[in-house]
Amino acid sequence: MHQSLEGGREGGREGGGGEDGSERVFISFLVHGGSSGIGTTAIQLAHAFGARVFTTAGDDGKCAACLKLGAERAINYRSEDFVSIVKAEGGADLILDMVGGPYLPRNVDALADDGRLVQIAFLQGPKVELNFAQMMIRRLSITGSTLRPQSDLAKARIAVALHSQVWPLLASGRIAPVIDSEFALDDAAEAHRRLESSAHIGKIVLRVAEPG
Repeated sequence: MHQSLEGGREGGREGGGGEDGSERVFISFLVHGGSSGIGTTAIQLAHAFGARVFTTAGDDGKCAACLKLGAERAINYRSEDFVSIVKAEGGADLILDMVGGPYLPRNVDALADDGRLVQIAFLQGPKVELNFAQMMIRRLSITGSTLRPQSDLAKARIAVALHSQVWPLLASGRIAPVIDSEFALDDAAEAHRRLESSAHIGKIVLRVAEPG
């Protein structure tokens, strides 16, 4: 992803690659749930790698937070249609989604030709009716990823890539984890209430032991 987005700064969408899209340049990136822990990290990384970043969030305050992290456009999904907004900008070369369900056909519609949808969760369900003709005609790709079932070797390779591509950004302060709040382990119920309120931006941390 890093090399592809870096190339996008000069090569543009025509920067090309194989017919299967495996080496294509990604220059326009949409991530759903931009105020979540995954979303806040994805926005910062994609921005650092040179992509145009679009994201969705549930209220104007969360959208403002996403803009500060590097998003070019933060879309309030309660009052705006992300499909029409992203398509007006040429479509997304890459979409990262954890919503699933009714978002699947909408994501496909929002992709640019040769675009790729990466599914990492299905908060609204894994089953949906989808017209696959668009995938064939527009050369789209849908893929998925989850870390837990992968082999130790695969996880080691991911760790090496993170160390070489992401750790320097953390060390330099160009990106940083977004922490919404911290709770002592004894206050785990309060942390869950904060999570369930959907008012948080970034991660909620439980302190297992107090410093010192």
